[in-house]
Amino acid sequence: MTAAARGPRLQGLPPVLSRRTRLLVLGSFPGVASLQAQQYYGHPRNQFWPLLGALWGVDLVSLPYAARLAELRRRGLGLWDVYASCRRRGSLDQAITDAEFNDLASLRRLAPALRVVAHNGGESARAMKQVASLGYTVLRLPSTSPANASWSFDRKLAAWRAAFELAQEDP
Repeated sequence: MTAAARGPRLQGLPPVLSRRTRLLVLGSFPGVASLQAQQYYGHPRNQFWPLLGALWGVDLVSLPYAARLAELRRRGLGLWDVYASCRRRGSLDQAITDAEFNDLASLRRLAPALRVVAHNGGESARAMKQVASLGYTVLRLPSTSPANASWSFDRKLAAWRAAFELAQEDP
C-alpha cells in the first residue's frame, strides 16, 4: 500500500502542560474534527469534556476552548498524545499507520510535578510500558471517543473518577 493510500501525514497538537501538572491524560492522536478545530477532543460527541465537567461540577462544554485549557492547568491536568504524527484516513485509531512518537521523555522537564499518566483508550495504552519506564504511575482509562459505545457515560465517569482520585493522593 502506498503512503497516499494510507492517508496524508498528519501533525498532532502541542501538549497542554504546566509545571503544576500532576495528572496527564494521554490520547493516541487527534481525530479529524480535533485537527480541524486545533482543539483536543474537538468532536462534539466525544465525552472527554462532559466527563471532566461532571467530575469537577463545571460546565466545560459551554466554555470557550481557551477557558477549558485554563481550567485544566489550574487543576493540575495535562493533555497530550502518544503520537506526534501519523498517516490516517478518517479518525479511527485502527487506521493509524507510520506513527511517530511524541518525545514523552520530555515530560520530566515540561511537567516536573507529573506523577500519574492516564491513557485514554486502547491505542494510547499500547505505550504504557514506555511511559511506565519513565517512572510514572500508569493507568488505562476507557476511551472517551464516540467509537467506544460499549461503555456507558456513568461507567466511564466512575473509571475516570478513580484515576483522578489516585492522582490527588499520589505523593
